[in-house]
Amino acid sequence: MASTLTHVSRLLRWGRTLARHGALRGIENDPLTPPNMKRLLRLARFGLRQPDQPDYAAALQEIGPAAIKLGQALATRPDLVGEEAAENLLSLQDNLPPAPISIIEPAVEKALGAPIDRLFAEFAEHPVGAASIAQVHRAVTIDGKTVAVKVLRPGIEEQFAEALETYEWAAAQLEGYGGDETQRLRPRQVIAHFRQWTNRELDLQREAASASELRENMVAEPGFYVPEIDWRRTARRVLTMEWLEGTKLTKKSELVAKGHDLHALSQILVRGFLRQAVVDGFFHADLHQGNLIALDNGQLAAVDFGIMGRIDRQARLWLAEILYGLITGNYKRVAEIHFEAQYVPAHHSVDEFATALRAVGEPIRGLPVKDISIGRMLEGLFSITRDFDMATQPHLLLLQKTMVMEEGVVVSLDPDINMWEAAEPFLREWIRSELGPEAFIADRLTAIRRAFQKLPHLIDKIDATYPEPGGAPPMPPLPEVRLIERPRWGGYLLTALIAGAAGAGLVAVL
Repeated sequence: MASTLTHVSRLLRWGRTLARHGALRGIENDPLTPPNMKRLLRLARFGLRQPDQPDYAAALQEIGPAAIKLGQALATRPDLVGEEAAENLLSLQDNLPPAPISIIEPAVEKALGAPIDRLFAEFAEHPVGAASIAQVHRAVTIDGKTVAVKVLRPGIEEQFAEALETYEWAAAQLEGYGGDETQRLRPRQVIAHFRQWTNRELDLQREAASASELRENMVAEPGFYVPEIDWRRTARRVLTMEWLEGTKLTKKSELVAKGHDLHALSQILVRGFLRQAVVDGFFHADLHQGNLIALDNGQLAAVDFGIMGRIDRQARLWLAEILYGLITGNYKRVAEIHFEAQYVPAHHSVDEFATALRAVGEPIRGLPVKDISIGRMLEGLFSITRDFDMATQPHLLLLQKTMVMEEGVVVSLDPDINMWEAAEPFLREWIRSELGPEAFIADRLTAIRRAFQKLPHLIDKIDATYPEPGGAPPMPPLPEVRLIERPRWGGYLLTALIAGAAGAGLVAVL
């Protein structure tokens, strides 16, 4: 476990990089930032020239792979980092120079337990893509199938472990300051969920399982294609799947030249996402243009299944009703759902909350996507969360991020599509099937049976209710972190600065 001095040194080093890109200015100027924190930020930027416009994405890309992934997670949190920073972070490019083939081939052989020439007839020297966690090579199997082979970067787990430990430490120090805003935003829970997210990405066998599950689910949407997994050539550090021939959605001019129907692709994406999130509760949470491929037969295919989200049936029912209520203007029902799910504390007024939702929803109803300011809409929604004391729901963060990302893809394909109108028939039909009389009776019978099963435990555990409020999964456990006593901050900072100066002098001498 790293020492306090190690954490402070890392944070100062990262802080200098952030300051050089102007990425600390917003926090420093925020009136809610504690005075001690502002002094630390001024120290981090001491002697540096800052650009007029902050570039958060460039700063995190310079810091390294773990920071890139953290930035992608923070892009879902305009309430935490601000609207300007969140918009900038959405453009974060998850790519780095590739590891050489001399390192990759031994890694593949070690992971799969066989020489590479017994696994593949061909294995391309140069990758087709190199991200912060892994890189992908085109290959041909012994039996002649063309495949994509994803390989973890050597040493990536150790890099993430070090960074995550410091993130957890910093979040605990931040919560130690207290305050209503910190309690509402729950930074330690954000980092805990980020750890779960990255641990899943670092296990390629689990990613393969996610792709396999999504492939089974999406049989109901024939326009949305998920590639097949080659399980014989897949392990924790190597994933092999079917190679897809097509055009990435990043290349719009090529899509048009090949005769693809961009409106049809948009419709497929909307329906595919809704089926994943609302019907199945298991969704691809990284649906940007680079992970979506238009196949020559008109299907839309997804790749890269490292980031997946899951929400249970009760939360999906609430989600569908909320979306449908916003589409149809039934703000009272949307407000009631928030209170039923205990997203809003009971001391607030349902009617007042409905009015606040109307103020956000009415200006954008019926408009095409190109005329809707996503930033303005999110600013309004997060203003509501503050005004009505709504605690962050970490299990919905990925869903929120994916919805914003998907809307960006849709508008890039077809600016005139109204995504809400495209979603309305799907949501209406699903709500009817899920909330109709047959479904209601089945739900009640299931609830009664489960209640009887719980009776023997009621005396010992009175609060064992079903379903749990909000349909939220249990919060992940938080690591124990020793908080710095405030009078000792100065000593730690002075020591870190001296160590940093000594290191800089040593580099200059060498």
